[in-house]
Amino acid sequence: MRAPDFWRRLPAGPAALVLAPLGSVYGAVAAARMARRGVRAGLPTICIGGFTAGGDGKTPAALAAAALLQGMGERPAFLTRGAGRRRRALVEPFVVDRARHGAQEAGDEALLLAHLAPTIVAADRVKGARSARDIGASVLLLDDGLQSRRLEFDFALAVVDAPYGVGNGLCLPAGPLRAPLPQQIAAIDAVLTIGQGPASEAIAHLARAAGKLSFSARAQPDARAAARIAGNKIFAFAGIARPAKFLATLREIGADVVGARWFADHHVFTAREIAALRQEAGRLGARLVATEKDAARIDASAAREAAIEVLPVELVVDDPARLATALVNALKRARLSRGA
Repeated sequence: MRAPDFWRRLPAGPAALVLAPLGSVYGAVAAARMARRGVRAGLPTICIGGFTAGGDGKTPAALAAAALLQGMGERPAFLTRGAGRRRRALVEPFVVDRARHGAQEAGDEALLLAHLAPTIVAADRVKGARSARDIGASVLLLDDGLQSRRLEFDFALAVVDAPYGVGNGLCLPAGPLRAPLPQQIAAIDAVLTIGQGPASEAIAHLARAAGKLSFSARAQPDARAAARIAGNKIFAFAGIARPAKFLATLREIGADVVGARWFADHHVFTAREIAALRQEAGRLGARLVATEKDAARIDASAAREAAIEVLPVELVVDDPARLATALVNALKRARLSRGA
């Protein structure tokens, strides 16, 4: 789904207030689930989660954390449930093979993660954790899973999209929160805010007041792709939770966005849809541009025929050494507690 506009409005509007009682029930159930103890994996386990339902920037943050771990000589493996996949594998868990698996089988985020490190897809996170150890990983990185508590983690990093924050501060379906904010802050070790915004500053303050670490980062578009797009008429399209972020990035790099069309999060594009988008862009004399995540859900031949430009975005941590130190300390504690 795409995040409804009323989720971000402060003060909460009529739609949010009508749904607030349901949100209170959802939040109470989620908080109770988060209070449970999960299964302890055989490997040090780091969770990259988000407070809200999609769009926080968890996958770029997971990639950034994995790169830091690799720089330390660690062998990280990602574990994901494969959000957005349409077909369940006959055998799970499985390690993503980009030559064999597409977004239908593995999910778009899993394909992006697999660029950097072994990526395991499993509906059952406990089985997936065992699989990570079997393939020789030294540390397990959970892409999401903060609220599930199926697995215990040794370090939890919550990612916050600074301009969005936590929206109207209500729980689903009245707002974007996946559990009440106090319970979520209590469950984490650190918060990572991406970009700038007063809402994220408030969250970082709450985290520090609770004794949690606070880090910041920025999203940096790929320079070569940005140079090709800048100054051109662009028709943007995406199937992501918060397309406004993509639109803002295009404008920041100097693209002349003359049209846009948004789809539901994890939308799998058909050849007919791509042809229609190509025609619509052609009428405006514009080029089609999509996110890297969307590109994973587009047939390669259809993408080439439509000459779709992809804009990858990398997360740049403002103080990577300090985050690396936090990860090192977490790994030391995790291994000491396991007698390793």
